[in-house]
Amino acid sequence: MNICVVALGKIGLPLAVQFAAKGHKVIGADVNEKVVELVNAATEPFPGEHDLDRLLKETVGAGLLSATTDTTAAVAASDAVVVVVPLFVDAEGTPDFGWMDSATKAIAAGLKPGTLVSYETTLPVGTTRTRWAPMLAEGSGLTPGDDFHLVFSPERVLTGRVFADLRRYPKLVGGIDEASAAAGVAFYEAVLDFDEREDLPSPNGVWDLGTAEASELAKLAETTYRDVNIGLANQFARFADRHDIDVKKVIEACNSQPYSHIHQPGIAVGGHCIPIYPRMYLWNDPEATVVRSAREANAAMPEYAVDLLAAAYGDLDGVGVLVLGAAYRGGVKETAFSGVFGVVEALKARGAVPFVSDPMYTPEELTALGLVPHDAHQAVTAAILQADHAEYRELSAADLPDVRVLVDGRRTTDPANWAGVRRVVIGG
Repeated sequence: MNICVVALGKIGLPLAVQFAAKGHKVIGADVNEKVVELVNAATEPFPGEHDLDRLLKETVGAGLLSATTDTTAAVAASDAVVVVVPLFVDAEGTPDFGWMDSATKAIAAGLKPGTLVSYETTLPVGTTRTRWAPMLAEGSGLTPGDDFHLVFSPERVLTGRVFADLRRYPKLVGGIDEASAAAGVAFYEAVLDFDEREDLPSPNGVWDLGTAEASELAKLAETTYRDVNIGLANQFARFADRHDIDVKKVIEACNSQPYSHIHQPGIAVGGHCIPIYPRMYLWNDPEATVVRSAREANAAMPEYAVDLLAAAYGDLDGVGVLVLGAAYRGGVKETAFSGVFGVVEALKARGAVPFVSDPMYTPEELTALGLVPHDAHQAVTAAILQADHAEYRELSAADLPDVRVLVDGRRTTDPANWAGVRRVVIGG
């Protein structure tokens, strides 16, 4: 097959490489000229994705993968188009379709009969049928379902482990009609590899969910579930703090029973998915009070961590506080909706002087993010651990000799390493 992948970001580029590694001819389309230049030079544009550098070199070197800024031309040369363009959501949950609209119009201009178009970007329920189908029809003069196939097939991977997740989790597909769904299933069966181990949580392969709407809801539901679950865990943790209970032991006890799957509490819920998709779901379903309450509970956790610090330390006015970790999660160089920003703002509101360090970021990169990097000349007497980087497991009081109080927002540090320092964790 000839395949076009639209948007070569942290999900799109690994997808393009995966398809090419299966022997298909892939053109990646992106509006960023620098990204296109790097891909054509077989140089990964962003670090940290396992196996991407090797596979990118192999597929580009074999002539199976190339990149262009001309989306329309790439689509015209392709039998299948996979769209992974970002969709932004504002604080109220209203989607901003600007980038996706532009990409869809460019796709429509190059669309030819018989092509499969698959949207993988997470969408509000109904978007594929009521927004993309008419837009593609208007721009191409073709009839969705009759002249070309249209499906929604959500990405279900985490950055850093995209190739492993593509093998591990079933690929969900929903079409605007049965023929589109069948084309989508056949496509993904041809471009993906699946783990066939018997100990997987569910049968692997490509799952036809019946409609594009069902597939759209599946993505929103699985991510919203995680946010609600974490919100519940955070509520339990705050209660445990008030009653001197170790919530970690409580959760472990609950989860020993097969019907309980409580997640872990923590200082923040970050990343491109979990903080965003519940708000997108609420845009579809504004009466979902459970979802709204969980999102509010999780958004309040950075300030709660600063409350714990103030309770243990005292007045924070003028106090230098080191925030450990700018990334939204350990081992990933990404700050999308990271808790670091909420923690820093909450510290400033109390008059503290926040500094930030992160083993994955240079001081210049932290400055570019609007954060103040820490160096040895800046006095800090308190610290808050925000990201669970592996390096922090070995961190000790000797590394921060002036720190009197540590709030470990991820239960990452070893308590044995913090003798003489008051170490506080969320949930006892």
